[in-house]
Amino acid sequence: MDLVAFLIQTLNGLATASSLFLVSVGLSIIFGVTRIVNFAHGSFYMLGAYGAYWLVDRFGAGAGAYYGGIVLAALGVGCLGALIELGLLRRIYRAPELFQLLATFGLVLIAGDGVLMLFGPQELLGPRAPGLKGAVDILGRPYPAVELALIALGPLVLALLWTLFHRTRWGTLVRAATLDREMVGALGVNQAWLFTSVFFLGSFLAGLGGAVQLPREAIHHDMDLQVITEAFAVVVVGGLGSLPGAFLAALLIGELHAFGILFFPKITLVLVFLVMAAVLVVRPWGLLGRAEGTPRVPGVEAEAPLVLRGWGWRIAWAAAAALLLLAPWLVGAYWLGVLTEIAILALFAASLHFIMGAGGMASFGHAAYFGLGSYGAALAAKTLALPLLPALACAVLAAGLGALVFGWGSVRLSGVYMAMLTLAFAQIAFAVSFQWYEVTGGDNGLLGIWPGGWASDRTVFYYLTVALCGLAVLALRHAWFAPFGYALRAVRDSPLRAEAVGIDRRLHQLLAFTLAGLCAGLAGGLYAFFKGSVFPDNLSIATSMDSLVMVLLGGVNALSGPLAGTLVYKTLHLVIASWTDRWHFILGFIIVALVIAFPQGIAGALRRFAERGAAQP
Repeated sequence: MDLVAFLIQTLNGLATASSLFLVSVGLSIIFGVTRIVNFAHGSFYMLGAYGAYWLVDRFGAGAGAYYGGIVLAALGVGCLGALIELGLLRRIYRAPELFQLLATFGLVLIAGDGVLMLFGPQELLGPRAPGLKGAVDILGRPYPAVELALIALGPLVLALLWTLFHRTRWGTLVRAATLDREMVGALGVNQAWLFTSVFFLGSFLAGLGGAVQLPREAIHHDMDLQVITEAFAVVVVGGLGSLPGAFLAALLIGELHAFGILFFPKITLVLVFLVMAAVLVVRPWGLLGRAEGTPRVPGVEAEAPLVLRGWGWRIAWAAAAALLLLAPWLVGAYWLGVLTEIAILALFAASLHFIMGAGGMASFGHAAYFGLGSYGAALAAKTLALPLLPALACAVLAAGLGALVFGWGSVRLSGVYMAMLTLAFAQIAFAVSFQWYEVTGGDNGLLGIWPGGWASDRTVFYYLTVALCGLAVLALRHAWFAPFGYALRAVRDSPLRAEAVGIDRRLHQLLAFTLAGLCAGLAGGLYAFFKGSVFPDNLSIATSMDSLVMVLLGGVNALSGPLAGTLVYKTLHLVIASWTDRWHFILGFIIVALVIAFPQGIAGALRRFAERGAAQP
């Protein structure tokens, strides 16, 4: 590569970095103050792009209308973010923090289907930016002027934000809230309006980041999910709440994008997450972040697990068991398949619930073990010609080994940093499965993975699935109340005290990770035989989010939470999808409503309702 080509590629990386910084710094500011893991931040980015396109298309592409449209689109997204904070998030600030993530996930579903209804599925191309339509000669090679303008925009925004945070009283309060939110409240600062203003600023920056993409790339309804993972990577690598950290991380990732495709084309999909994993292992709080105190997992209360007890609940459980046993005679083939899938997903959710509830560890990449189990079973069946049960054993082994390796790195961290490292590991596994065509089949997947012989009958496979999943869930429940489970909960609730009495925190958390991975692997293996195929989607972020949604809907502190959450989520999916193609839109509203109505989850609400009824004379 000659000097000019190197310079051009460096400029491409700087342009990408500026774009990433605009969306990431807003996410960092919001989390630093409010502690909300705002999964809808990518949706604000997407809405900024669509808003700018609509305004420019409506009012013309003249300089005033064009740049005014970009600013108005960003302001509109900022106002929308403030309204969401006022109307939704402010209602659930007292709920466990991960439930706020669930609410923002509902917003993602609403926004995604909303733009589909308004603008259609086709990609939209915006006009070129007035005054920036040409190219600038750089050492004899033309370079787009709009890219140079974007390169300049990133440092300009950083300078303005630094001035805002260091030269104004509001900025001082924001920085103080980032360091110690409780102390700011104790000093009499109105935290409610501080949170609203921070949400406005963060949403405005995300909208601006999307709006300035108008002359650079096509706008489409998947751009929110594409940008949010990289935005999370920038925020975590730079350090939560750090402006210079976000800028430095954006530069690093932007240049990785630019040069990675030239020098490491086969690992381009995973390069960012490899770097994120390496940074977090070496510096657990990011490049310029601050070490946390003794954080507990957001979303997990320091209390005994909620168990649905009493004769009424025993009768209900017995009735549910009887219905499962009689299902092949009560329902048709389709609904028997649905019940089989629900049993598999319930085990998948229960495995995540174990490390979140008992272990106090948030994971955004639990699909890694589900997918490893799927591929372990599929490869054992296809390449080794193993029958069903030995193939399932291979699934459990593959997922357990993956959980052991990934868990070893993850338990070194805590809180959101741990959650993001699990996401990085899952993305690495996803990229390997997507690109290793010789073994995994890539995006073509592995086909023809059916249970043969005695298990080929639908009813037999149903009973086998329910039995294996039921035994695994009971094993996880037993672990909750075994000495190991009590030690694990002690580590969750008070790490320093637990270590003071001789409990090895990392060892217990690693064992919990491995146990959860074994169970998720069993679910993945059963899923491979149920579907008859395995694709990289089994390891995707969407699959991880599905498991997280099922756990949070049911309730983190309720042992029956993953079962209730899986049943409700899957049932809503099936019922709404049978009514309309826009089922994401309706499901998003239902998830938001459930979060507001049941901030402790469905199972937790049922338990508290029963206790309240028993307490009344």
